[in-house]
Amino acid sequence: MTDDPGIAARALACVADLLGCMAGREGGLRSGPAANKDWTPAYLLLEKGNVMLGVKLLAEERERWLSRPAMLIRAARHYEGAEQILIRRAVMSSFKFVSISEKELPPQGQWVTAECPARIDMSGGWSDTPPITYEHGGAVVNVAVLVDGQRPMGARARRIPEPLLRLSSKSGPPGAEFHTNLTCRSLADLQDYCQPQAPGALLKAAFICTKTVNLTCEKMLSEQLAGKYGGGFELQTWSNLPHGSGLGTSSILAGAVMVVLYEASGRSVDAESLIHAVLHLEQVLTTGGGWQDQVGGLIPGVKIGRSAPELPLHVTIECLQLPDGFLETLNQHLLLVYTGKTRLARNLLQDVLRNWYARLPDILQNVDALVNNAELCAESFQKGDIQLLGKCLSTYWQQKKCMAPGCEPQAVRRIMDTLEPYVYGQSLAGAGGGGFLYILTKKPNQKNVLQNLLERIQGLERCRVHTVQVETTTFMVRLENDKDI
Repeated sequence: MTDDPGIAARALACVADLLGCMAGREGGLRSGPAANKDWTPAYLLLEKGNVMLGVKLLAEERERWLSRPAMLIRAARHYEGAEQILIRRAVMSSFKFVSISEKELPPQGQWVTAECPARIDMSGGWSDTPPITYEHGGAVVNVAVLVDGQRPMGARARRIPEPLLRLSSKSGPPGAEFHTNLTCRSLADLQDYCQPQAPGALLKAAFICTKTVNLTCEKMLSEQLAGKYGGGFELQTWSNLPHGSGLGTSSILAGAVMVVLYEASGRSVDAESLIHAVLHLEQVLTTGGGWQDQVGGLIPGVKIGRSAPELPLHVTIECLQLPDGFLETLNQHLLLVYTGKTRLARNLLQDVLRNWYARLPDILQNVDALVNNAELCAESFQKGDIQLLGKCLSTYWQQKKCMAPGCEPQAVRRIMDTLEPYVYGQSLAGAGGGGFLYILTKKPNQKNVLQNLLERIQGLERCRVHTVQVETTTFMVRLENDKDI
């Protein structure tokens, strides 16, 4: 038996598959809750890193769930839950590459602000997703972009006299914003930081992961804050993008939150460290996910990120040098189209991981192709070959559909068919299913032309075309006085 969380996760996935096969078609849906308290002791051991004893307890509990198909399916779900714990622990090895420096605390009341671009994944996505990224190795090309000339998301933090945490967030496009406001006065108020649907979970997890607050400390929250910082913190976030945009919002926003918290608490972190810190935070938050979103939004310009097939998981970044004039060409030919359809990826990730662990030949070949296409995409940028770049985009979309069948709704297919004569290539952003479509047009400056085209077609009136500009400015934070976000 091994203590390697990556290998152990694969073994548990195989057991889950076997249990599912034993249940046949009578046990119900494979995807579902895995929260029966009888499995909790094994889960707790795995969370603490005691893989051998945790796996032993899983096997002992499993013997009580073999009597009928419905029980077998539920056991399979719990084995997949255990597998997810071990994947998270494997990815947390990336924290080794986080380096933090001490610096002087900013004055109480002064805001530390970070505004961020969105990202467009041009090729290679899914190869950055654990466990694929540390078993196979990954490569993703993406671009940091302004949307309609604006950085669409950001965060700011400041120290306040009261020894508490005041949290607020605003998300959604103008006119459809959703606001959340919370005040945390005790450590108990932070306990749901690992439940992604809990109000303020991302912000709470950031306080834990940056070690601004210690949940296991015997001191009360107010004592910790007053003793270390002379008071508490106010933390605000915002995003002007619709939910499920596919533009990497949650990971990029996590990076913005972490960097302003580090700065507001008298510490600093470089870009590479921040990339890995976000990876760690998303495992703590239990949302999982890969590394390409934060690479895309927190590193300026066009770049290719890579990870080797090994643990600890380490992401390297190569910023791509573009030929003279090609940046302006990109800005004139690259557009976003909001499909009007919210991206739904509830079971999408789990299905991809099942197929990967099952070593389905089509999936293995497709992951190879994803990485190869990413390298070709990087070459197309370096050569300034817009037609080759468009071909890479369209190839990438076919690869996404292979990884996650069903990620192309009929409504999206209709939009893509309508735009096909006008583009060199196109793909839905992120995992697909909805959100934003990005297109590389054959002619420059086609926003109004394509908007008018879509508005004339029944059923596509909700589509909106947006301009993008490649963000070339290095991600930075700034100090500023009080103002509304």
